[in-house]
Amino acid sequence: MSTFTNPLKERLQLAEPLFGLWLSMGSETAAEALAHAGFDWLLIDMEHAPNDSGDIFAQLRAIAAAHLPTEPVVRVPANEPWLVKRVLDAGVRTVMFPNVASAEEAARVVSYTQYPDAKTPNGQRGVAGAVRAAAYGMRRDYLQGANAQIAAIVQIESAAALAEVEKIAAVPGVDCLFVGPADLAASLGHLGDAKHADVSAAMTRVVAAARAAGVASGIFAMDAAQAKLYREMGFSFIALAADVLWLLRATRQALQEARA
Repeated sequence: MSTFTNPLKERLQLAEPLFGLWLSMGSETAAEALAHAGFDWLLIDMEHAPNDSGDIFAQLRAIAAAHLPTEPVVRVPANEPWLVKRVLDAGVRTVMFPNVASAEEAARVVSYTQYPDAKTPNGQRGVAGAVRAAAYGMRRDYLQGANAQIAAIVQIESAAALAEVEKIAAVPGVDCLFVGPADLAASLGHLGDAKHADVSAAMTRVVAAARAAGVASGIFAMDAAQAKLYREMGFSFIALAADVLWLLRATRQALQEARA
């Protein structure tokens, strides 16, 4: 039997297709509603969306209220230990780190998710007992099992990261390499053109590096057709756009149909 208490971490190792959605609206109501849609994961974005620590708590509770196996993921706005500590203490088990550019940085962000112990002496996570992750102190075994349940997703978003992607993938504790297509395209000199051949080649290299290291690879897709294309390329952890994008698409289409 698996020792993991984070089902998503275990599923990442299986390389099965896992589809999620970006939560960018800062709305616990939207988070709760979308938790009923059947996604494998929902990502609460703190980097490019108006989500702060209070919003994280509210949306985690909203997703949990659906009582479905949809795992919440949080993308921190910067790779700072105090930010990581806050989301982990809130009960997040899977963290996405933006713009990780080297193996050294990958190892550093992984250390932010780990309590220091015999297996992870370099762990930098601060210890607090009365936090939501530990049922406010009621889960006496939390400290002993916490390290094993945290999944770390690192974003490959720059030419520098691409140059070291094989080394980044091999860092212990990295569970997934996630491509940010827009930023990667811009860094490669193709701002606004994520379909450029150079960007496609870079994506292929990320998938290959992840596969060789035995970790998952993920990417952000703008629609279902693009998600299928990325799946064919070998990506297994795929974001199917964002809540605000689907809201606008559906409402604009309905409005245009009504006016017609």
